[in-house]
Amino acid sequence: MTLTVVFCADPLNPRRVEPHFAREAAAVRDHYGNVVLIDHDALRRGDVLTAIRRVPRDLGPAWYRGWMLTAAEYTALAAALKERGTPLLTHPEDYRRAHELPGWHDTFAGLTPHSVWRPLPPRTVPDDLAELVRPLPPGPAVVKDYVKSRKHEWEEACFVPDVKNTTQLRGVVAKMVALQDEFLTGGLVVREYEPYDAGEARVWWVDGEPALIGPHPDEPDHYPEPELDTVATAVRALGCRFITTDLARRTDGRWRVVEVGDGQVSDLPASMDPMDLYAHLPVPD
Repeated sequence: MTLTVVFCADPLNPRRVEPHFAREAAAVRDHYGNVVLIDHDALRRGDVLTAIRRVPRDLGPAWYRGWMLTAAEYTALAAALKERGTPLLTHPEDYRRAHELPGWHDTFAGLTPHSVWRPLPPRTVPDDLAELVRPLPPGPAVVKDYVKSRKHEWEEACFVPDVKNTTQLRGVVAKMVALQDEFLTGGLVVREYEPYDAGEARVWWVDGEPALIGPHPDEPDHYPEPELDTVATAVRALGCRFITTDLARRTDGRWRVVEVGDGQVSDLPASMDPMDLYAHLPVPD
């Protein structure tokens, strides 16, 4: 069968791939694959039938590559495409497990900073923060939602100098919640802070094997060389077909898992050749 990839369409020209993914779509075509388009904005509005109206019927199994989706949005997309004869190769449960920190954290225990979390609606600051962070030791911490942090607003909406200082913690949580607004995903996460001495590496895994190792998108010209043996064991235990791990070396020399993500919505650095990734995506039999 042919490699089929579902991309987001350009909102200004629905017949064209979103420019951010144009290089990747070209790589798929060069790989003799099918490129099909969905309307990401319609999907976010909850109009899934409009979102997939340009997808031909009965294309067979496909990968998604596009903007981040909530677990509910991905589930709706997967169901609609399956009904159309184009089932996504990443099951919705696997998408959630890789995309949201509570799904992968315990599998990577010992390899990633210890974290606590709780579900949280957008625009809400919980009253029980002291109880939430009780399992964490005193000292610095990082605040985020289930998927993203506000690291570019580090001092005011991400970093807490002392997690046991409830006033400090509440101020940072409130700012993060306010900035995330309606886009806060899943809930609140508080993680132990760890100092790193080098830039992050992004590793792309396909069926439990490292398919591509490169820089983090925020540092596209920095190429760390992470150690993968222990991480590979955890990746295989997680059991998801297509994921990424962002790795950084702690100041004591140990490589740590900073983040895990679903490979379908993880950004590919501009310095990487998309063909190096798509050549590793399996074509269904």
